[in-house]
Amino acid sequence: MQHVATWKEGDTKWAYHDDAFANIATHKVSLDPYRLQSRRILALMKEILPPVPIQKIEKASIDEVFLDLSAQVHQIMLERYPELQGPPPYDDPTERLPAPPTTALDWNADALIDLDNHQTEEDAPDWDDIAMLIGSEIVRKVRTAVHDRLKYTCSAGIACNKMLAKLGAGHKKPNNQTVIRNRAIQQFLSTFKFTKIRNLGGKLGDEVVEKFNTDTVQELLSVPIEQLKKQIGDDTGTWLYQTIRGEDHSEVNPRTQIKSMLSAKSFRPSINNFDVAVKWLRIFTADIHSRCVEEGVCKNKRRPKTINLHHRQGAQTRSRQIAIPIGRPFTEEMLFDLAKNLLAQVVAEYRAWPCAMLSLSVGGFEDGITGNKGIGAFLVRGEDAKALQAAANSTFIPSEEPATTAARPAKRRKVEEPRINNFFLRQEESTGDALSEAELQDLDDLPSAQRESQMPVKQHEQPFEAVQQPIAIPLQRPGSPIAPPKPKDPDNSFTFPSSCISEPDLPPSSPAAFQQDERAELSPSRSALVEQPSTFTCPRCNKTLLADQQEEHDDWHFAQELQAQDEAERRQQTQQLQTRAAATPVPQKPRPPASGRGGKAAGRGRGRPPGTGGMSGGGIEKGQKKLAFG
Repeated sequence: MQHVATWKEGDTKWAYHDDAFANIATHKVSLDPYRLQSRRILALMKEILPPVPIQKIEKASIDEVFLDLSAQVHQIMLERYPELQGPPPYDDPTERLPAPPTTALDWNADALIDLDNHQTEEDAPDWDDIAMLIGSEIVRKVRTAVHDRLKYTCSAGIACNKMLAKLGAGHKKPNNQTVIRNRAIQQFLSTFKFTKIRNLGGKLGDEVVEKFNTDTVQELLSVPIEQLKKQIGDDTGTWLYQTIRGEDHSEVNPRTQIKSMLSAKSFRPSINNFDVAVKWLRIFTADIHSRCVEEGVCKNKRRPKTINLHHRQGAQTRSRQIAIPIGRPFTEEMLFDLAKNLLAQVVAEYRAWPCAMLSLSVGGFEDGITGNKGIGAFLVRGEDAKALQAAANSTFIPSEEPATTAARPAKRRKVEEPRINNFFLRQEESTGDALSEAELQDLDDLPSAQRESQMPVKQHEQPFEAVQQPIAIPLQRPGSPIAPPKPKDPDNSFTFPSSCISEPDLPPSSPAAFQQDERAELSPSRSALVEQPSTFTCPRCNKTLLADQQEEHDDWHFAQELQAQDEAERRQQTQQLQTRAAATPVPQKPRPPASGRGGKAAGRGRGRPPGTGGMSGGGIEKGQKKLAFG
């Protein structure tokens, strides 16, 4: 008999084996051929249906999809029946739609579910029936295209929600489509066991069967909603009440990419040692890795975040999970090492043998990061790099030669990093010691060491201490006057800069010319120095400060006023407390009569130490203290 492709123990690739059925204990079914054809069918459906956002396709499993045809059906209805495009009568949206202009619908070869008991086929169709008819035409077109181009038959269900559509898809197999009109929902569901409905086939379905002693929709319809809520909870009871009546509000999620991948094997007979389990982990990782490659993981399109191992021994199922390292390449060996470590954790912590089932899965798929560039993308090589460097570093020298002669870029001397003294220049600095153009041309032919020795040293390039006197700027408290320092030498006087100091005009051939041009936008004039900064006199304290310190000085006065106001309020509260305490007399406790035993005063209770009597004795009790006023 024909058999599916399998993974053989020890192999790293699935294949079709003639002896797979005889060696079912050592072979694992591979669904890769089915996944490949499923992707082909899904791509064809997307091609036939209208584009997004009208198209809504949800991949439910390897062989099942949900199609939301609402938007497409609505467009076709407006084209076929133009009367639906007009405004409602009397501009009242509550007015009913006009009756459909037809009395019979052609369903072709569709399998129609019989109408409910109170409905008949002789009744005129309504707009819901027409919407179902248009939907069946679209689905029939899709099924025909899949058969003609890929040679596969499909079954389909057409209904008003996902739950009914799924039940209808499996109602008339193979190669049929079932239409469940809104007037036939109860008739359709009454023939089903509710355990066949999605989300009712597991523990919840067993619980409902146990509590109500039935598994059919027909018998459960008679149970009131209050009793359902009481037995299985408010939310679950309300959901079950609506589900068995054909109500499902879940939307079609336009998702076609998978969220997880699973590879599993049930062992009959069970395996009994770690080495055999490791061989199966090798098959699992090879299966998952090949599927991840198809998903584009190796191309950084999508990547799983976690890897999970499930191990069943008897009735106990153990699971372990670990994050997949992001920095490591996604390889089969990496997955195998992680899976083997997870299995070792289970074996070390629990009783692991004999093992009846083992599974490996990866999940948490997320889209890979796109748009990143390697460091090579930010680098320029070869002739392009030379051209960019020449354009950035070149400074042209004016020449008296004809315009046809290209200007030669000037050679610039390498200078040290700027220091603070480079920003303080003398007013009388001369620019007459610049080299002439002929001298510069002679220096171009010299080695770099000789060319540096031949270059004249500018006065402002000498050490700062040799041309300027040190200046000390004292730190002042807010509000104290600050006077600008006086220069010791009138010949070397300068002013403090407010933003920057203009440098003297230098010839283009001088070493400082390039730096000067870079700051041209900051200095309005190349020869004028910045004026003396303005000052102001505070009207509250009569102190003279620089103009840029006025705002800080005003804040200081404001803080002083707040502090004085706070102290005044505190003194006022203290005086009120003192006045209140002086006007209220302190109550005195009445002195009890003498006890007459041993001449002890009654003011001292039993066990009270001497000297701790009442307030009349001038002392205070333990835990009390005197109030200090004033």
